[in-house]
Amino acid sequence: MTEKARAIPDRMKGRDWLMTQDWSDEEIELALDTADQLKHEFKSGVPTLHLPHKTMFLIFFDKSTRTRNSFEAGMTQLGGHAHFIDSETSQIAHGESPKDMGTILSGYGHGVAIRHDLVPGEGQSYMRDVAHWADVPVINMQCDVDHPCQALADLMTIREEFGKDLSELKIAVSWAYAPSYVKPMSVPQGLIMLMTRFGMNVTLAHPPEYTLMDEPLQLARDNAERSGATFEIVGNMEDAFADADIVYPKSWGVESLFSKPDEAMRVAQQYRHWICDEAMMARAKNEAIYMHCLPADRGCEVTDAVIDGPQSRVYPEAENRLHTAKALMALTM
Repeated sequence: MTEKARAIPDRMKGRDWLMTQDWSDEEIELALDTADQLKHEFKSGVPTLHLPHKTMFLIFFDKSTRTRNSFEAGMTQLGGHAHFIDSETSQIAHGESPKDMGTILSGYGHGVAIRHDLVPGEGQSYMRDVAHWADVPVINMQCDVDHPCQALADLMTIREEFGKDLSELKIAVSWAYAPSYVKPMSVPQGLIMLMTRFGMNVTLAHPPEYTLMDEPLQLARDNAERSGATFEIVGNMEDAFADADIVYPKSWGVESLFSKPDEAMRVAQQYRHWICDEAMMARAKNEAIYMHCLPADRGCEVTDAVIDGPQSRVYPEAENRLHTAKALMALTM
């Protein structure tokens, strides 16, 4: 007899997913358990039509590969349909307000998801404005403050590797050099906020110009205190990687220079030596894993030997973006 999909709990229906901090530890556990369930069912070929004929609107202010496709494929696998909206080819480009977007789109469908990550001070605020007026769940696909979908998938990946008790693990979240563009701050901020909640000892490393926003830093400190974890900031990658169980070297921009990309790139040039290579990996534990949200700037953020090597988990990590996106939609819509 063909296996049937397990039911999805309904207690999170109607909830927004704007920052991981908005959900309790128990609610995040539910999201992870649901992602595990949906992943098993996907691998087993079990249909998971939990959202038949429902519509999700995906609003993008930035380019995307994993985020867009995980939500589009995920919604199809849940039985619904996702509409891609490019902000530059919609009336958002002509100044249409968050109120109008939230009100109109929630009248057309069953959920709204937004990626607005490249302008500090705008993305999270915009999403909360949309959510205030929308009558359907709003999901943050990445903003200036947090990337809660990526952080959830990262936590899922770490637990698959190390189990649920993460209290003795050290994760190194480090800046790394990238010449491509000024990257958002939300991935490292999402990591330090969520991993400290689940008991991990987090070491953040960056050059002096690359400090993170005050709110995520304070939340990381508070979360670490509550969970019994540690949170520290160091000024070099070497100290961060020392005896680490997980390393997550990733470029991000200087908060004050997002509107000045040429100047931001000149600052970054000073730190070309911030790269995750085999010598750097050797500072971590022998069984340590390398993670990255992708796309990685090969040869700059990381060498091919590391990202393609046996310690890399970037592809399982990327795969888990599908299952966590499905879990969030199935739980809230």
